[in-house]
Amino acid sequence: MTKHRIYSMSFASVYPHYIAKAEKKGRTKAEVDEIIRWLTGYTQEGLDAQLEKKTGFEDFFADAPRLNPARSLITGVICGVRVEDIEEPTMQEIRYLDKLIDELAKGKTMERILRN
Repeated sequence: MTKHRIYSMSFASVYPHYIAKAEKKGRTKAEVDEIIRWLTGYTQEGLDAQLEKKTGFEDFFADAPRLNPARSLITGVICGVRVEDIEEPTMQEIRYLDKLIDELAKGKTMERILRN
């Protein structure tokens, strides 16, 4: 089976779109970074390093210091698919992040987004 092309796509190439989506709705880059750090366990310095290296999505999640165990609480539909039903682990991680950014853009509080 061939891998989905997003796996090799640079995380840094999509990151500005996450920020733009959030800022368009009055949210901030800092909130986007907080979500990414919460999900992956990267420090801000680690996140910045991954962006600078232009790491692909597959390696970005594979190299994540500590994927948050609470990410299993992320549910809902993204791109017409329920995130909790995605069987391929890397794709599920990508869609978890997409869902969190969507929640940010929809005005949810950070406490709710980060499943506190």
